[in-house]
Amino acid sequence: MKLSRILIVGLGGFLGAALRYIISSVTAKYFGDFPIGTLIVNVAGGFIMGLIMEASNSIWPISTDVRLFLTTGILGGLTTFSTFSYETVSFLSEGEYLVGGLNAGLNLSLALFACWLGRLVVIKVV
Repeated sequence: MKLSRILIVGLGGFLGAALRYIISSVTAKYFGDFPIGTLIVNVAGGFIMGLIMEASNSIWPISTDVRLFLTTGILGGLTTFSTFSYETVSFLSEGEYLVGGLNAGLNLSLALFACWLGRLVVIKVV
């Protein structure tokens, strides 16, 4: 394990986490209690992950360091499985079963769909 790669991932993680904070803060002003910011970053992260990984394996060869910076770093800091999990459990614990189920269902299905779509975009371009 190289120190330079740890720093690359750490810098990307900082940028992704900062971006997540900005998105969540802005969306909370407009959407209230429903964690739409978490949904946005998880879906966007899924799409971008699919896009980067498929492109880097076919039409857009990038170095391991760049891939680590973008995926493990930025996308790892941006996407929020632990936050999503906490928000969903909080809804369920408060008896908000419909909202908790909606949050879980939307995050899982849309992020998976977005990842598949990101890959498909690259496959169709080749």
